[in-house]
Amino acid sequence: MTGAVIVHHHTRYKTYPGEVTGIVVFACLIASVAGCIFGYDIGLTSGLTSTEPFLIKFFPSIYEEMKKQVVVNQYCKFDSQLLTLFSSSLFLSATIAAFFAGPMTRAFGRKWTLFAAASAYVFGACLGGVSVNFPMLLTGRLLVGAGVGLSIHASPLYISEMAPAQQRGMLNIMFQLMITVGILLANMTNYFSSMIPGGWGWRIAVAFGAVPAGVIALGALAIPDTPTSLIERGDTATARKTLAQIRGVGDVREEFDDLSTASQDAKAVASPWMELFFGGKYKPQLTFALLVPFFQQLTGINVIMFYAPVLFKTVGFKQNATLVSSVITGLVNVFSTFVAIMTADKVGRRALFLQGGTQMIISQILVGTFIGLQFGMSGTGAISEQYAMCIVLFVCVYVAGFAWSWGPMGWLIPSEIYPLGVRSAAMSVTVAVNMFFTAFIGQIFLTLLCHLRFGLFYFFGAWVLLMTLFIAMLLPETKNVPVEEMAHVWKKHWFWRKFVIDNTDRSAEMRKRIALEMS
Repeated sequence: MTGAVIVHHHTRYKTYPGEVTGIVVFACLIASVAGCIFGYDIGLTSGLTSTEPFLIKFFPSIYEEMKKQVVVNQYCKFDSQLLTLFSSSLFLSATIAAFFAGPMTRAFGRKWTLFAAASAYVFGACLGGVSVNFPMLLTGRLLVGAGVGLSIHASPLYISEMAPAQQRGMLNIMFQLMITVGILLANMTNYFSSMIPGGWGWRIAVAFGAVPAGVIALGALAIPDTPTSLIERGDTATARKTLAQIRGVGDVREEFDDLSTASQDAKAVASPWMELFFGGKYKPQLTFALLVPFFQQLTGINVIMFYAPVLFKTVGFKQNATLVSSVITGLVNVFSTFVAIMTADKVGRRALFLQGGTQMIISQILVGTFIGLQFGMSGTGAISEQYAMCIVLFVCVYVAGFAWSWGPMGWLIPSEIYPLGVRSAAMSVTVAVNMFFTAFIGQIFLTLLCHLRFGLFYFFGAWVLLMTLFIAMLLPETKNVPVEEMAHVWKKHWFWRKFVIDNTDRSAEMRKRIALEMS
């Protein structure tokens, strides 16, 4: 059976025979749980940094300083570089791990990288749960960070390479959905563990992250590696068999030939890192590898998720009320992600980016305005219940906008635009930039809140405006385009086409040579 073609933006792209099989769904589900462990730590951190028994155990000086304050500047009450360093340490570790993830996925495959990542996370979470001093806690957190850095590199790649082109958006967004599930799970665990008498409930919350990581480790033993990865490592027989299994059809010659051609092209790339940064022909991909994760963090989403309890406590909620409010935002995050799952392959990536960005800009401005009207520049006083409810409402509107735009699209776009030759290296760049700026913004958020006050929300709103304009002008639509055909998207774009070198003739010649060798 030969592949069909679809017309998209006046360009014909291939569709290969096959369907979304149970194997693909199961494998993508296991890989997407990597998002859960990432999200779990984001939500976990937000609860720990406002939990008194945890602060007393590991940050007693911060706790004592908070108790001494009589007239409190609400913007500055939690400003502590040591506390934010604890939050940021995981992502600094993940930044370093991301650079090892590229060589690991090329040498050992996507699924074994997922297994290694999950194993590191399990050990780190368990060590953190039994910590009796700060060095133990920090060591566990660094191991967890290594697991996060490896897993969020391998997972989107794995899903993109397993999924049929027409369902790639839906299946890849499962990764972002799992991030939101992880955040919600952590918020609920924080809430219920805070009710355990004796002040040791935080240990359960920290160690519980080993459960989803264990699911990845066990699942990785049961799922196949991607055909692309198998071909890349020379196991073409297993690759062809795996491709037939995951597509549910017997004749996969055309897709297999195209994957083999892409692999041959990739082998011509002697140094992926040099080629990506200095080769000249990957300027569009490099631009998005650097800017998409950078912009994703400058939406301000992770500071909202990191410090949601602290933020809600700042604006007048009590301890349990802050955690309840975090659970509410977590639920909004989960259910809003389903919007992206259902629409990404129908309305396209650009439409979700632009609509979500507009929604986030308006929400950030309103949240900043409500906080400013109550606390002014001094940061003293109390907030009325009506204003507090408005703040929670528009934080939820903001979270919803992110959950169907920059959240899922920020992972989907990088995972689908890179050619195989530089794919692992480019994904390492994406993850490293994401983790670095997660750590950086997490480190400075409370200080920014202290100095910029309510203007911090205007600051993030301005960045969202800039990145929305960037998407509107420079992102071509990628829905329904096979990964191996993605080069055509850049060739048709009004700006990027001048940077793309046409390898059509070379690829056709390579395809013929492979067909002759296999006949």
